Amino acid sequence: MQSSSTQFPVALLSAERRGDLSEDVYRIKAGNSPDHSVELAVTRLGLADQHGVQGVPVILLHGSFSNRRFWYSPKGIGLGAYLARAGFDVWIPEMRGHGLSPRNRDWRQNRVADYARYDLPVIGAFVHEKAGQAPRWIGHSLGGTTLAAALGSGYLAPGLVASVALFGTQVSRVYWPLKVPPVEWGARMLLKRFAQISGSRLKRGPEDEPIGLALESLRWNGLFGRFGDKDRDWWAGLAEVEVPLLAVAGAGDFQDPVWACRKLFGQWGGDSKQFLRLGREEGFEAFGHVDMLVSKPAQAQVWPLVESWLRDPLVPVHASTVVMEEAVAAS
Repeated sequence: MQSSSTQFPVALLSAERRGDLSEDVYRIKAGNSPDHSVELAVTRLGLADQHGVQGVPVILLHGSFSNRRFWYSPKGIGLGAYLARAGFDVWIPEMRGHGLSPRNRDWRQNRVADYARYDLPVIGAFVHEKAGQAPRWIGHSLGGTTLAAALGSGYLAPGLVASVALFGTQVSRVYWPLKVPPVEWGARMLLKRFAQISGSRLKRGPEDEPIGLALESLRWNGLFGRFGDKDRDWWAGLAEVEVPLLAVAGAGDFQDPVWACRKLFGQWGGDSKQFLRLGREEGFEAFGHVDMLVSKPAQAQVWPLVESWLRDPLVPVHASTVVMEEAVAAS
């Protein structure tokens, strides 16, 4: 079978019409990480009847315990479907062992460091090759954390990133008991007995997460922990990132609170950045961690705002942006 990429093996698994949308699912097997069994599924959404050049490419990264369905339901509902109908070229990767991406041989050991160093650069390069331009990236929760790690470490080249939007993303919330070495050691010994954390059992989502992610988080939150790996300080590296940024936090998000999201925003380099709090004081619902992107209020208040920002990341967005979008559509 001929590869869909000139850079590494990519197979087109399916090409289907889903109502008014086209859905192409690719499988990337780059072999660029120490675990050569890694395969990544990437779904491309577009308008089924659109001919010729696609629109601006947008990559959507899901969070923990999730998969592509966070952005695009089987009924064609979600921010991904909304953006595709708005004319964007939408790409939805699924991390190792999530959704259509099979579990790799060393799945238990998977970490953000692996996603940032090996997976996101490959995804970015493939989308850039197919779309002919640098994509815009949107990450939610762990997806945003991975994106920040990839940029702060320098593994994801700026030439593969036109702009970044982070929703409910932070790395500064402190779990003080873990600053006590015996507590951290005890937690580590306990976690090592397991291979995974069950999303369904904890009622966090449809997917499981490898224990490697939890062990990595323990190291970040330890007494001398930092957001980085043994080779690089990702937090320090963020100060050198000058890609346009939109950082969004929900006033009702207690998992990734506003103050912590704002701290990550403050560490980001450059002047082309905006912080947006989704709360009643700003003219929005008091959105929480998930419903800021997956809910009927989000469809009305947040999705049009995201569309507007993607069209021009240098123009600030706020609650009145949605009103102006509706007025333009009505005219």
